[in-house]
Amino acid sequence: MKERGWTDYRLTKEAGLSHSTVTNVFHRNNAPTLPTLKAVCAAFNITLAQFFTEGNTLELTEEMHTLFTKWNALTSEQKQALLALIDTMKSAK
Repeated sequence: MKERGWTDYRLTKEAGLSHSTVTNVFHRNNAPTLPTLKAVCAAFNITLAQFFTEGNTLELTEEMHTLFTKWNALTSEQKQALLALIDTMKSAK
């Protein structure tokens, strides 16, 4: 929240949570439920895995998420071909 300059109120709106839920988590040190944590992650456009990762996290846009989903469906040979194509496109600039 600090990095984005968000207030508790802004998080409640972005995550679709009640203000009391957010207050309980951040000011009363109550552990959030999994659905609450998922809502907070969705508001920040991060995954649960990214939430639990220390250090810098990468925000995935919808386009990046689609790309990763399609990447995971490719065979090793298709991945290598795609990487070669990308390299060719970068060097053609």
